[in-house]
Amino acid sequence: MPSTTTSPSPAPVGRRERKKAATRQAIADAALRLFLERGYDEVGIREIADAADVSTTTLFKHFPVKEALVFDEDSDQEARLLAAVRERPEGRSVPAALREHALTTRLATADGDPAFTAFTDLVAGTPALRDYAQNMWLRHTAALARAIAEESGLAADDPACTALAHFALEAPRAAYAHDDPREAINRAFDLLEHGWSALARPKA
Repeated sequence: MPSTTTSPSPAPVGRRERKKAATRQAIADAALRLFLERGYDEVGIREIADAADVSTTTLFKHFPVKEALVFDEDSDQEARLLAAVRERPEGRSVPAALREHALTTRLATADGDPAFTAFTDLVAGTPALRDYAQNMWLRHTAALARAIAEESGLAADDPACTALAHFALEAPRAAYAHDDPREAINRAFDLLEHGWSALARPKA
């Protein structure tokens, strides 16, 4: 005999995904707040889970390692990185576009967003986060190399494109220990833009 009970309406498409995204964001926000307040090494996973009102199991479903809690926009970062190359102004070279991207997205400025400055200071002052951040950026090497090849009319597997992509992503590492981070990044990109012969001073 057919049931006379009314079946519940199906959940709206995307509701589960929105809930998961909201949970992930709550965890990331709680983690960053605690890290900025007390320092990365002084905050435990259980404290973060409690602050976000989730279990540690749920936390690890979203963030498999502690360092990942600080970097929650990996796919967005790649999209912006590739856009810097593909949508650069007419007449701007690929190295120049990557220089601008590095200076604006990986380096805080004195008059910049205080939240971004606090974030970059946290990363720069924490060895585990510095290493994780660099490895995260280098994961985009292949995608960036393809974009460079497309924009330059070169073969997708051209080693020069891969080299430029790798070194452009690696260059900001020089800023961490430099007294003038902006100068360090600019010097690295001067090399990528103009080559060693334009920078090296011949011996007297």
